[in-house]
Amino acid sequence: MRQISETDIRNSFVNCSKGEAKRLGLPRDLAERPWEDLDFLGWRDPGAPDRAYLVTEREDGGLLGLSLRAVTAGAARGFTARSLCSLCLTTHVRGDVVLMSARRTGEAGRQGNTVGQYLCADLACSLYLRGLKESAAGRGFDESLGLEGKIARMRDNLDAFLRMVTA
Repeated sequence: MRQISETDIRNSFVNCSKGEAKRLGLPRDLAERPWEDLDFLGWRDPGAPDRAYLVTEREDGGLLGLSLRAVTAGAARGFTARSLCSLCLTTHVRGDVVLMSARRTGEAGRQGNTVGQYLCADLACSLYLRGLKESAAGRGFDESLGLEGKIARMRDNLDAFLRMVTA
């Protein structure tokens, strides 16, 4: 992904008002992000932990941003269940995958309709795929698909999610 500016980020959102986009909390480390290793920019709002944001490049070079709500549940003590991110298929321990919902665009969104996906809580899918960040659950499952195939699969999963939100 190419490095993008604060203005570009704020202008990319399709499922929130311009006022909401203007007020959202941007990552403090925006300039230091590993842009060449990102397939999308994702972050949790530093001032509102239940809010998250995702910005991706479209095929035409434009940007598409989504405002998300993270639904977190209390973790049970001693419980070591594992969860799977629906984008990158990284295995995580309980709490490191959360249900994130996005308000749909258009009339459906005005009626309160949302679409949800289980995603890496930190939205660092690109880094997990490339081995630049490791899940507390360890390596996960072995598969014969190479890195390029995993990246393509994640992008397909992301595109499917974006289509559900914007349809």
